[in-house]
Amino acid sequence: MTMVSSGGSASVETRQYDVAIVGGGIIGLSTAMQLLERSPDLSVAVIEKEEQLAQHQTGHNSGVIHSGIYYRPGSWKSRFCVGGKDRLIAFCDENEIDYDPCGKVIVASHESELGRLDDLYDRGVANGVPDLEVVGPERLKEIEPHTFGIKALWAPHTGIVDYVRVANAYAGKFQSAGGDIFTGAAVIRSRQTGVGTALETERGAVQARHVINCGGLYADKLARMMGEETDVRIIPFRGEYYKLTASSEGLVKGLIYPVPDPRFPFLGVHYTRNIHGYVEAGPNAVLAWAREGYRKSNISLGETAGALTYPGFWKMTARHWKTGMREMHRSYSKSVFVNDLKKLIPEIRPEHLEPGGSGVRAQAVSSSGAILDDFHILRGQRALHVLNAPSPGATSSLAIGEYLTDMAVEDFRLVVR
Repeated sequence: MTMVSSGGSASVETRQYDVAIVGGGIIGLSTAMQLLERSPDLSVAVIEKEEQLAQHQTGHNSGVIHSGIYYRPGSWKSRFCVGGKDRLIAFCDENEIDYDPCGKVIVASHESELGRLDDLYDRGVANGVPDLEVVGPERLKEIEPHTFGIKALWAPHTGIVDYVRVANAYAGKFQSAGGDIFTGAAVIRSRQTGVGTALETERGAVQARHVINCGGLYADKLARMMGEETDVRIIPFRGEYYKLTASSEGLVKGLIYPVPDPRFPFLGVHYTRNIHGYVEAGPNAVLAWAREGYRKSNISLGETAGALTYPGFWKMTARHWKTGMREMHRSYSKSVFVNDLKKLIPEIRPEHLEPGGSGVRAQAVSSSGAILDDFHILRGQRALHVLNAPSPGATSSLAIGEYLTDMAVEDFRLVVR
């Protein structure tokens, strides 16, 4: 049996891989690349269910290079993001990948938000984010002339990039170092063998001594498939965007965000100038009725039943139902969406917006109903499972990949040189 990879073909019938990485998104590819950098003699394979790499969370990412403001000091998010951002920019420079350090303002439009804005400044400083500045209305108008606010936090080193291009650059380096990438190969079963794990895919079986699960929206299912016990379940949330019409794109120079609600892990509707030139407005955050539910019409009865029968879902809903109802209302009402956007740019009108894209966030929820806000990695039998890799996962991809490589070297007792 032969699997066609994204860069050629390779037979897996007669070869035992040292490590198989499930998931061809930006974190899986970063880890694969760094494993071979650390230990060139390893045999490593990446298994991706889609025909192309980086098709889900990476491919639906807004492209923001986060600077590390939001995250609790000492958390994995803060540690991965600040260092990961610098490494990402250096990687882009070395590989001629365009990015734009356009800067970002987090805007307080009401006095009730000023305390939270000050807290964000303190967090950013504690995390080592450089050149943060609290600005008043006049300076805000210089940065973003069409934005209203009584105070704002200016982060001049926040930027934008094409993360699909970054992920494919990781893949190219991985393959150049001798790694194999198998696409169109969804894992459907897993079984333990005397020497490792057999991952049965839609295109044949891959044998591996060890596995790193970077399965994103299906990471929890893959973990359970491999015999791991975890009380974490992925609940998919769809983020829906509008795009500013070409004639109104001049209303936004860089990135414009509201002060987020600390009770919820989403940042609120905002404006994002994309590396390809257009401006996105959004997203909201609504429950998706399928793990890959990028449209309202995408419904999986089995996956919906899996969410609705999970006790943690109902405990989460009991805590956040008011916010959830507001998000659903905004999803079906353009006027509500516009009113929320007006808080940042009062000039915005419905005719300035046209339908945009969407993404699905793989949000991990515990059986207690807690929304996991930080990275969560399970050390299993012969395997590592990345069960939660929220934003700033793409910004942090090199830092996370290095951390997973460290864990793999230790847990799998890999030989490095």
